[in-house]
Amino acid sequence: MPSSRVVRIRPADGGVAPRELRDGIAEIQRELEVSAEFPAEVEKAAAAAVADPRLPDLDRTDLPMVTIDPAGSMDLDQALHIARTDGGGYVLHYAIADLAAFISPGDPVDVESHRRGQTLYGADSRIPLHPTSISEGGGSLLPDQLRPALLWTITMDGEGARTDVDVARARVRSRAQLDYAGVQRQIDDGTAEESLMLLKELGELRLKREQARGGVDLPLPEQEVDIVGSHWELTYRELLPVEEWNAQMSLVTGFAAASLMMYARIGFLRTLPPPDPRDVQRLHRTAHALGIDWPGELLFPDFIRGLDPAKPQHAAMISACTRLLRGSGYVAFDGETPAQPLQSALNAEYAHVTAPLRRLGDRYASEICVSLCAGTDVPDWVRAALPDLAATMQESSQRANRYERMVLDLVEAGLLQHRVGESFEAVVVEVNDKDRTRGVVTVQDPAVEAPVVSASDLPLGTEVRARLTTADLAQRKVEFTVG
Repeated sequence: MPSSRVVRIRPADGGVAPRELRDGIAEIQRELEVSAEFPAEVEKAAAAAVADPRLPDLDRTDLPMVTIDPAGSMDLDQALHIARTDGGGYVLHYAIADLAAFISPGDPVDVESHRRGQTLYGADSRIPLHPTSISEGGGSLLPDQLRPALLWTITMDGEGARTDVDVARARVRSRAQLDYAGVQRQIDDGTAEESLMLLKELGELRLKREQARGGVDLPLPEQEVDIVGSHWELTYRELLPVEEWNAQMSLVTGFAAASLMMYARIGFLRTLPPPDPRDVQRLHRTAHALGIDWPGELLFPDFIRGLDPAKPQHAAMISACTRLLRGSGYVAFDGETPAQPLQSALNAEYAHVTAPLRRLGDRYASEICVSLCAGTDVPDWVRAALPDLAATMQESSQRANRYERMVLDLVEAGLLQHRVGESFEAVVVEVNDKDRTRGVVTVQDPAVEAPVVSASDLPLGTEVRARLTTADLAQRKVEFTVG
């Protein structure tokens, strides 16, 4: 599964980010014409909906479900419970926030969500898709609260292969709000409840199936900014195993949703075209330049799994491999299956259905699936929206990527603004094909990736001494020089 770089701000002692960071993010929001604020009529409609939600009849509050998210999260889309079946397999109950309880087609919240497309994230800033009265309140699967949900029930055999799937509207109640670090500790020391121990067991089985299927997961670390007073520190954080296991539950649900929709010839898929063979050949040349052995018979996914991001040459190779994961998009269909339905990084057909609080398209794909499982017609409002939905999501994805990149540039400039003229140990991770004196370096301390220029051709994958020549907070620009 393709990964993206994530940056999180962690102010010390519960404080707030420095004013220069807050002001910089506000300027980015002005430039992109995005705002965390909602029009008054949207807030009013959301508050009224939260006060009187449409609750389904089916009661599954008996399921001891929990949420697992980054610490401090409030927009909780998913809650899960895993049990072992009599035959030695597994049953995953996966509750997803049901926005149909709060949003009606054409109402102010619906119209505004189509304008936004998805939640934007960047450091400690967030531009939500829905008013927080829904996304962090009545619609969020907060603990000890009765909530409307789309309850996926997915059964798998003893090897983790999906055997059956159903999704229906139900009332649920999460028992606890857990975070990744806490769950990992409980699993490691053996104190976790059975459902969480089965999360590890089933997650590892699903990872094996991903490997056998030829799926790709680039091991890109997250970046975290620690702020103490006016001092900024940017570090890399490797993902915990539980984050991968938890992601596999979302993936198996997305695979099941895609299967339902492809069979019925109506749906909304997340797609990624197969890589251009010329790009793969270029990566083989990059591996050779980095001194990394890539036998011709070794497939790309297997090659990726053998890379260690802690090694400089391997980190450069992983950065180069992200080229194959570009071009992702969406496709809507009604009556005929799409000519290219594949999410090639996953090597399967796949749909986003597990984050409706944060992505508009999930609400539509989920509505299709719940109708198909109930044996009822897909609502007319869903069918009417499908022709334009892919373009809406594609545009919002581009905006989200730009927002994240601009905030990251701001953070890196702020981190280095007082260190211009210093030299750093760095690794050349990318070289411009048209001008080999320009490229990108990764600095491990502080954890920064930024443009670099050189008087001569840059040596890809080589450790260098890079001098910081520019760190302009106002322009959000960082640049290093080699030689």
